[in-house]
Amino acid sequence: MEFKDYYHILGVAPDAETSTIKDAYRRMARKYHPDLNPGKESEEKFKEVAEAWEVLKDKRRRGEYDELRRYGGQHRQQFEPPPGWRAATAEEFQNIGGDFSEFFRSFFGHDFDIGSRESWNFADARGQDIEIKMPVFLEETVRENRKLVNYVIPAFGQGEVRNIKKALNVTIPAGVTHGERIRVKGQGAPGVGDGLPGDLYLHINLVPHPLFDVEGHNLVVTVPVAPWELALGTKVLVPTLEGKISLTIPPGSKAGQRLRARGKGLVGKTGKGDLFAVLKVCMPPSDSEEVKAIWKSLAEKAAFDPRAGWGRS
Repeated sequence: MEFKDYYHILGVAPDAETSTIKDAYRRMARKYHPDLNPGKESEEKFKEVAEAWEVLKDKRRRGEYDELRRYGGQHRQQFEPPPGWRAATAEEFQNIGGDFSEFFRSFFGHDFDIGSRESWNFADARGQDIEIKMPVFLEETVRENRKLVNYVIPAFGQGEVRNIKKALNVTIPAGVTHGERIRVKGQGAPGVGDGLPGDLYLHINLVPHPLFDVEGHNLVVTVPVAPWELALGTKVLVPTLEGKISLTIPPGSKAGQRLRARGKGLVGKTGKGDLFAVLKVCMPPSDSEEVKAIWKSLAEKAAFDPRAGWGRS
């Protein structure tokens, strides 16, 4: 089988921190998402990126992958595992879904086939349920919306199994969360004989956002501020999913401090979550002599030692 170099796919170094890998995944997932870039090439690239993140985000799975990679897999097109290698079992990763490659299924997951034809009952029987991932942008969770779903269902014809392409407009309720499962009754595979059709299950997959992190129904956004804005206080415009709001930064705020904007998070069953703005200090350029002199004067007048008491037991 072909070896998958997940580090190369995400454009990161093999010793990259998980946070760096996550940033790379978020950028590429947004870039190649089929909803934003329709086409077979973008779809395949998006699948590759999602598969790479599925492996590298997990410490144990990444360790197993690194062992395979050290064995020499990254230099081989036709890859065979090292002697004595124990691949992960289906039970270990039974909750992993998705359209993964042969390499992933062989070492980190299992096939999600609809079942062999011989295992089906050809009497009157209910149709097969269909389960697919439904990508949803954070902006789309604010209110109910309709989305077009294209999928394939197995059906019988002339004694053989054939695939039927289907398109369906489905309602995605406001406040859906990552991993939520939505049932669309009767939109799965047709039944056999007089059997009822199966159902369509949509697994909600929130698309990574370039600005916001999700914590339950809360959103977290990093706000860049200047040192004097922390010291003196100011008002800044902060993005939300429904437009910008004015946020007050109190005088004497600290780097890393979280400021809450109530009700500006994701929609939940009992109300909306909050938005947390995390303050990040950004230093201005100090390449001019005039600016350097100002910093020097401030240092002398403030007489502040940030490391006072630091390092003492």
